[in-house]
Amino acid sequence: MDEPVGDDVPPPPTVAEADYRLRIFTPGGELPFAGHPTLGSARAWLEAGGRPHDEDTLVQECGVGLVRIRRSGDDLAFAAPPLRRSGEVDPATLAQVGAALGLDPGEIRDANWVDNGPGWLGLLLHDADTVLRLRPDMSALGGHKVGVIGPHPTPSADAPGGPADVEVRAFVPSLGVPEDPVTGSLNAGLAVWLVGAGILPQEYVAAQGTVLGRAGRVSIAAADGEIWVGGRARPLVTGTVELGSVS
Repeated sequence: MDEPVGDDVPPPPTVAEADYRLRIFTPGGELPFAGHPTLGSARAWLEAGGRPHDEDTLVQECGVGLVRIRRSGDDLAFAAPPLRRSGEVDPATLAQVGAALGLDPGEIRDANWVDNGPGWLGLLLHDADTVLRLRPDMSALGGHKVGVIGPHPTPSADAPGGPADVEVRAFVPSLGVPEDPVTGSLNAGLAVWLVGAGILPQEYVAAQGTVLGRAGRVSIAAADGEIWVGGRARPLVTGTVELGSVS
């Protein structure tokens, strides 16, 4: 989040409806929106004593504008921002991305742009096993930010990390993160596409990070014309940093 100024007072949001302002940085540059930093920063802001205008809903200002975040106990969920780019993927781009992922054309069930800020291209594969076996050639992906999703069979209740309906992976080598373990913006974009098209149900749970040894779970719920993307966020590190000139 923005640096404190003066007597450790954060600068005010530039939009009156916002509770706080957020900027998101990766090793490869700044992003206008990302889901994981959104929920994590909301939790950190609350833990630091932040008080939203509305007790149950926070309003974050970031590069894509205002993002609403609702809370229920330790669970937080953000309203998926609108897609900046959607629709079919051109054949040349789809061929490049498919080859970089080691996929035959017949293994790609569908493809769509699902860009809500970072620039996501989404691929729907036939099943979760195909998603999990991918070993992408990161250099061949070039500057593309690619997310893949595939359905699980009926999940076991005792699966590591809890049951999941779909498996998701995110590849973003151009941002210095070859594979991201959990990606809220991608899950939001995929849900806008696939729930909107009637391919996935109004509510489901996505697993992500399995190949990286992470048991990420992202909950999706459509309500009142919006897609809510959520999960549990908790602080792991606390402390203070003194910023100033070094003599």
